[in-house]
Amino acid sequence: MTETVNTEKAFTINDANQIVSLLGVNDQYLQLIEEGLDVVLHPFGSTIKITGSAKAVTDAYAVLDNLYQLLTKGISISSADVVSALKMVTKGTLEYFQDFYNQEIIRDAKHRPIRVKNMGQRRYVAAIDHNDVTFGIGPAGTGKTYIAVAKAVQALKKGKVQRLVLTRPAVEAGENLGFLPGDLKEKVDPYLRPVYDALYNIMGTEQTNRLVDRGVIEIAPLAYMRGRTLEEAFVILDEAQNTTRAQMKMFLTRLGFDSKMVINGDITQIDLPNNQRSGLIDAQRILKNITHIQFVNFTANDVVRHPVVASIIDAYAKLDNLKSGENA
Repeated sequence: MTETVNTEKAFTINDANQIVSLLGVNDQYLQLIEEGLDVVLHPFGSTIKITGSAKAVTDAYAVLDNLYQLLTKGISISSADVVSALKMVTKGTLEYFQDFYNQEIIRDAKHRPIRVKNMGQRRYVAAIDHNDVTFGIGPAGTGKTYIAVAKAVQALKKGKVQRLVLTRPAVEAGENLGFLPGDLKEKVDPYLRPVYDALYNIMGTEQTNRLVDRGVIEIAPLAYMRGRTLEEAFVILDEAQNTTRAQMKMFLTRLGFDSKMVINGDITQIDLPNNQRSGLIDAQRILKNITHIQFVNFTANDVVRHPVVASIIDAYAKLDNLKSGENA
């Protein structure tokens, strides 16, 4: 058996004021790098000693260097930035990491910049900018809803649209809407919580509620879209995997002049009853070659939540693929 020869290299932090920012609270950023690249990091003063295989040490040094470059530019970093850098160095695309921070989509309610975190999100934003209809398809945690809402708010603030329309199908994910109090909208509102959360984060609770009251922002179940033409609007359909073909066709044909549509969904999380075929799956096949419509597919590599989330998604995907092979 060949033993792995450990390599050591030291990363030096020239600005002492940035030490805590690079390490993270309780060295949490260093822990992410250690786990992600199988290295050992020992911070001492303004130096971080990196120990591991030659490639792992080189990769860890490159990640630390890129994160430190952001700090020297006055850009704060978070766990999501560290995870993004780790995924990019693993895929050999770290050279593009700095590019993500050259442009912001918009600032949130606390004046923090909202930027893309990976190549998947960059393709997604480009697709929204250059198409009338954009589909974002992939697992939870890839930022599909949040980025779509950020782009919608950006369009509203720039005067490109006059209102935002955010919707989702009223399909129960293992629960019965009939037992909830209120009318259909009130029943579905809890299911639209991710959309509300994104709006509250980006615009603030007060401004969001004020614009909802004025009708500038409309948040409603998909059934409310029937018979309408949505002009000068940025329209987002979330949880689109739970639409039927008829519902998807109905929604897409609401598109009016000077409007954009973004349709998001995860085809591994279909809750339609009686094994109905998802309208999102059909749309991929039917609309794939139509001009001004683009599909952006996300994978577990694009997840910007805790690293364990990507591992969970991969584990379930492997199980699903195994079952598909057994049933073939």
